[in-house]
Amino acid sequence: MVLKGPRLNRFQWVVHIGSWIPLAVLYFDYLNKHLTANPIQAIEQRTGLIALTWLLFSLAVTPLNTITGIRALVKIRRPLGLYAFMYAVLHFCAFFFLDYGANLQFIWLDVGNKLYIFVGATALLILIPLAITSTRAMMSRLGKTWKRLHQLIYPAAGLVVIHYVWSVKIDIRLPLAYGALLLVMLAMRIPLVRRWVSQNRTRWIDAIQHRFASNPTAPEIK
Repeated sequence: MVLKGPRLNRFQWVVHIGSWIPLAVLYFDYLNKHLTANPIQAIEQRTGLIALTWLLFSLAVTPLNTITGIRALVKIRRPLGLYAFMYAVLHFCAFFFLDYGANLQFIWLDVGNKLYIFVGATALLILIPLAITSTRAMMSRLGKTWKRLHQLIYPAAGLVVIHYVWSVKIDIRLPLAYGALLLVMLAMRIPLVRRWVSQNRTRWIDAIQHRFASNPTAPEIK
């Protein structure tokens, strides 16, 4: 008897494969000494940026589902969040073990001078219970508490953005862009905004299809 697990849709395959590519590239660059003159800092920055990017990807699932109506997208929210947590842990490990040599005294002294360390650590502490309780079994066991608990992803994401902004010393345009994207993701969760998007979604899709239909050189939308 062969036991078959749940089938993955195309979006899930893209997420699982795509989420390992940045780590593979990072490892390749490490082996080939392409991590700038300060490889530890490069590892910290890249794992941190990937963690934030994947966190925003996970938060983008609900707005994209609202806009497109594609229910299959909902299934990629959990793996995106877990991969974001994985890269956040790698980011912390690079900071704790590679940068500070697991010296708690040095870290404690730096927390007072570098508040972004405290903010980042707080965000990671919030993400830990969210990752642990991300299974269907925990969702069933916690009931309504599960939803309230996982709403902590919003302040956690805000703290990660603040951590990113404060850790950048010169050009903060990219961190601010991430902050703007986060605000858009949160705004799309406002019930009034979600209803407005849902009500106008069909009209937008019809307008796009009409535009493509009137252009014989445009690719066909199926």
